[in-house]
Amino acid sequence: MNVVLIGAQWGDEGKGKIIDILSAKADYIVRYQGGNNAGHTVVVNKKEIILHLVPSGILHDNKKCIIGNGVVVDPEALIKEINHLKKHKIKVDENLLISDRVHIIFPYHNLLDSLREEKMKGKIGTTKRGIGPCYSDKVNRCGIRMVDLLNEKLFLEKLKVNVEEKNEFLKKIYGHSGFSYDELAQKYLGYAKTISKFICDTSIILAKAIKKKKYILFEGAQGTLLDIDHGTYPFVTSSNATAGGACTGAGVSPANISKIIGVVKAYTTRVGEGPLPTIFDKDLMDRIQKKGREFGATTGRPRRCGWFDGVVARHSAMINGLTEVALTKLDVLDELDEIKICTAYEYNGRKLKYFPADIDVLSNCKPVYESMPGWLKETTSCKKYADLPVKARRYLERLSMIMDTRISIVSVGSRRRETIIKK
Repeated sequence: MNVVLIGAQWGDEGKGKIIDILSAKADYIVRYQGGNNAGHTVVVNKKEIILHLVPSGILHDNKKCIIGNGVVVDPEALIKEINHLKKHKIKVDENLLISDRVHIIFPYHNLLDSLREEKMKGKIGTTKRGIGPCYSDKVNRCGIRMVDLLNEKLFLEKLKVNVEEKNEFLKKIYGHSGFSYDELAQKYLGYAKTISKFICDTSIILAKAIKKKKYILFEGAQGTLLDIDHGTYPFVTSSNATAGGACTGAGVSPANISKIIGVVKAYTTRVGEGPLPTIFDKDLMDRIQKKGREFGATTGRPRRCGWFDGVVARHSAMINGLTEVALTKLDVLDELDEIKICTAYEYNGRKLKYFPADIDVLSNCKPVYESMPGWLKETTSCKKYADLPVKARRYLERLSMIMDTRISIVSVGSRRRETIIKK
């Protein structure tokens, strides 16, 4: 079985926990897009572990974890993460593989990311980790890949061309002195000595695993509404965070995908800039942020929160072809006496049931709500779906109807055991 797990909102849906649970049965866990601008938080034995590049499956013994070709990697961040995992006595050397086609982030990418954001009138909300500029180099066909680190002569030639070009650009456009080629060469050849043992052609490994009918879990980063093509452009990430990205970002055929699971929160959150139509008022925002611990795993920025957006959810279900939904943080709504669901948008007297591409429409539309009574009962101790309060089950059933997709997993807390699996 080959399963793709994606975020079905604006990211931060709690994918890390769901990936961790599904990884228990998987043989291979593959990260297929994004970079260390993403963060997956997993609680294991009361310890909170945040992963930015290494697939969450690494927390389980004897799981092969792959960083696919669609990911962009900052070697310094990767090595720091590997060392952090080793301190927790997690086996990395035996289980981590990195595609030789992965593109590499350099300090000039980070700097360009930061300078562009500062100069822009309308902020994108970038994490300033160099992700966008690295993907730009990839598309411009001047990027440097992991395979280049294995060929010192070729690597140095490519780096020299890039440093000369970036320094000229930095000097003329931003008045910045640029970078030392010699220092970067020395630093990255040092990184190569540490990570070269992980680098290989992972598409071949996955092809063999598929032939042997191994269980492969493809984990996405960010969320559908941050997808470069199908999200709230330009307030998006620089890669395809949707299910389709799994095939191009890992080097597998769409014919080999068995199931697509979308992760949604019981409400909606968004970190960074861009419209959020169902945003809460300040009092409820403060309340949900505090109870839901709504702060970005990568940046620590507070997430804006709002009611469940059915327009967004339907868009995600359609774009990704969701076969199942995993719903998280139901427990955060336990104390609300009324819960709203956005079923459509209203703009200039028109009712919109489909997600608009026009960012101006999205920024100025009004959500159309329906209300449901809250359950006002604690759900974290519930072990089975039947244990949930009746009103909580009715809420879940309504969301399932809106998405036209069954909810197969319900998370009622941060720990592994605080999860309900519907048979």
